[in-house]
Amino acid sequence: MTATHMLGLAAATLLTVVPSSALMAQEAELPNTLAVTSYDVGAASYNQAVALGTALGNAYDTSLRVLPATSDVARLIPVRQGRVQFGIVGSESFNAAEGTEAFAAPEIGPQPLRMLIGSNSDNCFTLALRGDAGIETVEDLRGKRVAMVVGAPALQSNVAGFLAFGGLGWEDVEPVEVASFGASWEALINGQVDAITTITTTSLAQQAAASPAGLDWLSLPESDTEGWARLQAIKPQFSPRRGTLGPNLSEENPVACAGFPFPVVVGYPDQDADLAYNLTKAINEQFDAYVKIEPAMIGWAPDRQDFEWVLPYHEGAIRFWKEQGLWSDAAQANNDKLLARQDLLASAWEKVADVPAGEKTEQWLEMRRDTLEGAGLPTYE
Repeated sequence: MTATHMLGLAAATLLTVVPSSALMAQEAELPNTLAVTSYDVGAASYNQAVALGTALGNAYDTSLRVLPATSDVARLIPVRQGRVQFGIVGSESFNAAEGTEAFAAPEIGPQPLRMLIGSNSDNCFTLALRGDAGIETVEDLRGKRVAMVVGAPALQSNVAGFLAFGGLGWEDVEPVEVASFGASWEALINGQVDAITTITTTSLAQQAAASPAGLDWLSLPESDTEGWARLQAIKPQFSPRRGTLGPNLSEENPVACAGFPFPVVVGYPDQDADLAYNLTKAINEQFDAYVKIEPAMIGWAPDRQDFEWVLPYHEGAIRFWKEQGLWSDAAQANNDKLLARQDLLASAWEKVADVPAGEKTEQWLEMRRDTLEGAGLPTYE
């Protein structure tokens, strides 16, 4: 399926979040209409986008249109084309910036994404497990049925990372293809698979927990340093986290899992700096409003931001974070390093511009590897 076709399918499900009131705020200034992409309906980023839209609508009389899409590329193509201003996305933003997985395709390549804000919540990423599957450790997944979401290599690499934690790979399990993230949950609930990759706070997890089989979570203990080294060799954006938010989870019953900012609000460098500034400001001003709607959005709080993650920040967002006194010299140094890496990858992509489409992905990945190794930088392969 082409990126254009995927975009068409996504556009067919366009949702408009209509403000429930028109109480005007006096701080941030937003246009009458904004548009963002997100994961498909029912996913955590979709639910958070809807909650954000409600809060922004109530405060600024701004209508936030949410464009759900089932694939990594389809979530960023509308942003690149200027059809929407921002994406509320996940780990595919890292792959996009790196030009890997789906973004190694001949028509895509590395994307110069810029971040505005990310959510570091008390939820986390791991494998959701059928409660009757008898799985407690990664080793127990050997020979089990694991969902493989078609067209979502970022989700597939999540699974690869979690399997690598225990020294396994896709070849050690039985992959079961499903059409979307939502379909993976249906397969889990219906007994077609034993494990799926997810964030713990998606609304679909509640349905699984209430099903006859029940729901468990795969533990990724921080104390297993060798396991974490194997996981991070595949997914460098992950780090150990103590998850307390989600079905069957609490402060008294946490799970050792993987965390990174999710979702993140991203755009392109040519997006208007004032708009990026005002949206970042509005998201911060309305924190109390949207966290009441969607408690998982506690991770959007200013004191939970990770300014030294794997994506550089938009200049408009940096302006806001500097005003808040949260942008440090270390954050700026990391940002400069990431911008230089993006420039290096863009130059490498230009070198394969004239390569025939059938050979371009292979040659690009070789060029990317050679370029990064030549600069003494990690390749994250």
